[in-house]
Amino acid sequence: MSIVLYGSQSTASLVVHWLLIELGVEHELRMLDFDKREQKSPEYLKLNPQGRVPTLLIDGQVLTESAAIAMHLADLYPQAGLAPAIGTPERAAYYRWMFFGAYTLMPAYRGWFYPDEPAGAENIDKVKASSRAGLESAWQQVSDHLEANGPYLLGERRSAADFLFTMLMRWSRNMPRPIDRWPALHAYAARMKALPSFREVYAREGLTDWT
Repeated sequence: MSIVLYGSQSTASLVVHWLLIELGVEHELRMLDFDKREQKSPEYLKLNPQGRVPTLLIDGQVLTESAAIAMHLADLYPQAGLAPAIGTPERAAYYRWMFFGAYTLMPAYRGWFYPDEPAGAENIDKVKASSRAGLESAWQQVSDHLEANGPYLLGERRSAADFLFTMLMRWSRNMPRPIDRWPALHAYAARMKALPSFREVYAREGLTDWT
């Protein structure tokens, strides 16, 4: 199987890179330079017309969207136990959290990091305030869930959703209230960051913050 990951440092491609390492999957990593806008080059746009990362090629098939790729990788390598069996209550909970990340957390982060997009430059402060409030409310729900049902999103079992949520926690590291200041979320992040694969993806991408 030929696998190629297009990514960039500190972007949504991190979770895919991390999972490939966790799963022990051989792959080629092609890091794009966002400062040079390589993600908007004609060659890359042929693969991913959105001009975003990650893009994963598996035997030539193009896959995009970090949460979807994470779910597919977990299903491709069931021996790792990172996704519950289809049709089970655990699988339903897994879907819930994966899509909570994709539909609730990621859009709010985009509002925080790119506040001019939805309402123009004159409304940046309002958009950032709204995005921050939405994020903190959503992460409070996650914290409450972990306190009652942890240590992972699916209880005792670690899943691909935990890898996604750890990456999303990292995105808050420079916000006024980083998400890992919640005690339950701090402990949750510490468990995930203790994985050898986390240290390895950090080394490969040259990351040094939020360790």
